[in-house]
Amino acid sequence: MSRTVSPSTQRPYGVARVSRVWHLARSSFYLTRQRREHPRLPGKRGPKVLSDEALLTEIRKLLAAPIFSGEGYRKIWARLRHQGTRTSKDRVLRLLRQHQLLSPARRADTRPTHPHDGVIVTAVPNQMWGTDATQTTTDEDGTVTIFAALDHCSADCVGIHVAKRGDRFEALEPIRQGTREFFGGFSAGIADGLRIRHDHGSVYMSDHFQKEIRFLGMESSPAFVRQPEGNGCIERFFRTLKEQLLWVRRFRNLEELRQALREFRHRYNQHWIVERLGYKTPTQARRDFSVEFKIAA
Repeated sequence: MSRTVSPSTQRPYGVARVSRVWHLARSSFYLTRQRREHPRLPGKRGPKVLSDEALLTEIRKLLAAPIFSGEGYRKIWARLRHQGTRTSKDRVLRLLRQHQLLSPARRADTRPTHPHDGVIVTAVPNQMWGTDATQTTTDEDGTVTIFAALDHCSADCVGIHVAKRGDRFEALEPIRQGTREFFGGFSAGIADGLRIRHDHGSVYMSDHFQKEIRFLGMESSPAFVRQPEGNGCIERFFRTLKEQLLWVRRFRNLEELRQALREFRHRYNQHWIVERLGYKTPTQARRDFSVEFKIAA
């Protein structure tokens, strides 16, 4: 009708005049014409949902990546979101279970709970570090001892060290590494207020270890006897270290193991994602806590 030529003026009536006479909005006219010229394909709005076959292909790519092995379905779901693939945790779990891709899991512990009901995770970094030791073997040097320290807030490894003799002097090396990196030096009282969580092993209860951390301004915070939950942060790190490195590789000597531990510490801090941190890496979590602290200040 808008293109019909007026017999008196010999000009088209136009969209505006026709819409005004018919009491219609011009936007409705243009919308209808646009839909006729460019019809929208039927389909659900929102992000594209992959089929089970396509999603399974993406999951297999993540499982085949050489970064970490044995990650559960929650971390697989988080890594899919990081790369832009939207899905649900239940769907990822279903596909992993159907295709027998789930990592081995421990059975639930039916023993009575321990009286330790406290919280060991701190609100900000550098309030509490947990430290402990574990052992492994090399072909040339035999049994060696690995010492490590972990922040209870951001879960990043602040120091790691390996030595043939696991004595009180070697146990201090991860603490020294973290002090130099996060406090800028090694002097009296430089880490004032930092608590060191450790067990009741002889190397940690020795006078030399206790005097050294007091010199730096740190406070000793031993865990409860026979309750490893109190030192659970570093215990969980050692489990990851064993599953991802110590139990899957052989090392020729102490130096080769030392280089591998340095590389693992960097890889862990940069790429290992932690559920309680919102599926962030320890480095991302420490950076975010630092930004929040500056804004609050």
